[in-house]
Amino acid sequence: MRTFAASALFCLLALMHAGGASAQSLSCGGTLSGVGDSKFSVVQKCGEPMSKEFVCVPRPQVAWVLSPYPGGPAQQVVTQQCVPMEDWVYHRGQGNFLGIVRFYNGAVESVRDGEKMR
Repeated sequence: MRTFAASALFCLLALMHAGGASAQSLSCGGTLSGVGDSKFSVVQKCGEPMSKEFVCVPRPQVAWVLSPYPGGPAQQVVTQQCVPMEDWVYHRGQGNFLGIVRFYNGAVESVRDGEKMR
C-alpha cells in the first residue's frame, strides 16, 4: 500500500511540474511578460487586458490523516483543492491567437494561447 501511495504522489508531482514546462511569454510592443512578473509589470508592458476573469483551478493536495486505531500508521490522502486564480485575456490582433495570462498571488503563473482571432 505504501508503494502505491508513493507512486501516486510521484505521478501527481510529475504532472504538476510538466504543466509549468509549457509556459511561454506574452510579447507586448517589443517587451516580454512572463512567469513571475507582477500584475503591475504586465499592465505597464501590455496595457489593460480586454477581459479579466476569476477562476477556480483544481490542484492536488497531499495530506496526512491519523489512523482511527490506536498506534495505527498515518495515511496519505490526495484531494483536489480549489486554488483561486485570475485570467487576463489580451487581443494580439486579427489573425493571431488571444494571449491568456494566468495570475496566482499577484504574479504570472502561466501564459498560453487562446482562440485564433479571424
